[in-house]
Amino acid sequence: MPVFLISFIAATVLSAVATPFARMIAFRFNIVSTPGGRHIHGRVIPRLGGIGIYVSVVATGLGLWLSGKLPQLFDDHDERLAYGLVAGGTLMFLVGIIDDVKGMRAVHKLGFQVLAAAIGWQLGFRIDVISLPLLGDFSLGLLSLPATVFWVVGIINAVNLIDGLDGLAAGVVFFAGITNFVVASLMGTTFVAVVMATMAGAVMGFLFYNFNPARIFMGDSGSYFLGYILAVCSIAGPLQKASAAVSIAVPIVALGVPIIDTLLAMLRRFLERRPILSPDRGHIHHRLLDMGITHRRAVLIIYGVTIALCVGSVGIALGRSWQVGAAILGVSAVLFGLIRFIGYFEHLSSLAKQRQRIRSRHVEWLRKVILLLPARLDAARDESGVFESLRWLATEARLDSIELVKDTEATPQVLHQFRGDDYKDMELRDACTVAFPFGKSIPDLQMRFVWRSEHGDVSPRMDILLELVVNATEARLMAINSALCVVGAREAETVALAGRSASAIPS
Repeated sequence: MPVFLISFIAATVLSAVATPFARMIAFRFNIVSTPGGRHIHGRVIPRLGGIGIYVSVVATGLGLWLSGKLPQLFDDHDERLAYGLVAGGTLMFLVGIIDDVKGMRAVHKLGFQVLAAAIGWQLGFRIDVISLPLLGDFSLGLLSLPATVFWVVGIINAVNLIDGLDGLAAGVVFFAGITNFVVASLMGTTFVAVVMATMAGAVMGFLFYNFNPARIFMGDSGSYFLGYILAVCSIAGPLQKASAAVSIAVPIVALGVPIIDTLLAMLRRFLERRPILSPDRGHIHHRLLDMGITHRRAVLIIYGVTIALCVGSVGIALGRSWQVGAAILGVSAVLFGLIRFIGYFEHLSSLAKQRQRIRSRHVEWLRKVILLLPARLDAARDESGVFESLRWLATEARLDSIELVKDTEATPQVLHQFRGDDYKDMELRDACTVAFPFGKSIPDLQMRFVWRSEHGDVSPRMDILLELVVNATEARLMAINSALCVVGAREAETVALAGRSASAIPS
């Protein structure tokens, strides 16, 4: 029986046996994922599935090595790669365990990921030359280490980010691993072929418990470990024995879904001005669920896209120049179709418009000058000084006018109007108007703000800033005993009696 088949079957059986024990451990120590927030599951689910995956991969590899089947297939270079795989993979597994159990800051996780990538680079997993189809070879030289670290860290986080639905990350990793196995076998890269067969078997055994409805999650321990194996084996990969180059297009295409999801997440968070590593609910699988697609169908859709991409990556690895071009065109169409299907372009456009509305020009202008308003109001000794401050505010904040209006049943009566430099007829369709109750002496008195806006409505931030203006102005008018805001003596007495009566009521 071929060693590849032995490793696949052994890893599948070991994973299927070890995963229930990992589930018991997670429940015993309450290492579970609870419903709510970004989590879409409706019950408590353990999240230490990475233990079963890690144990099955390591145990299978160790068993094959002790049986003598691997030493006769591997050379010295392969042994060196095996050390790097075990060292870096174990580090990632342990970091994931700590994150699953206690939690870890993003910057610390990133630091350990960089360390694992550097270990792999030191032991032979390197991007020294990039061979791009139709473009030729590019030697990296001193950029080999940063390029390798960037690739490994990127793939680790890509696998982690897509782990959002039952069986999704495990299935994507399984298909990518099978693709690497096929190409490695055809190219004669025995080390990669054995590792990929073992990893695929471990994932297959885990999927028995992880496919919808899931009974266990792989957690960060599983996603970090699998991401590291995929990343380093991709650059050890199928073309390494045929040449000194690494065809970067092959692993990129095979892992197209998690990579494109990661890039879209970074773009989305940049547009929203949030930290790049902050979690959210805007990934591809979330968009599919928001469209009304069931959990299982969403996973199967992404499976289908991944299989199409994997077929394309095999075509890139083995085809001639025109076939490579056709494969790249095909996989590009598949990815573009997925993004169009989930409406991501429209989603990003909506986010951009929302951001423009929240941080519109008038919001920014008002935000800058409102800090100076209290000092100007404090310097005002009478109504005219306060009104001059409002006129100044209208000019500096590019408001067309600030008005004190008596809102009657008939036509509202403008008592005072403070125009900005750009005042125009407010019959224009794009005029925004917002009014706040103002003063105590005059019934139905309002302070009204008018400006021209390209958005046609008032953002919550603008509303808050204008209310601060109203409160500061009213406070100053009361302080100088303005007729607009001072309550008459009889009314003041009535208010005081009402207050004393209310305080006498037992709570």
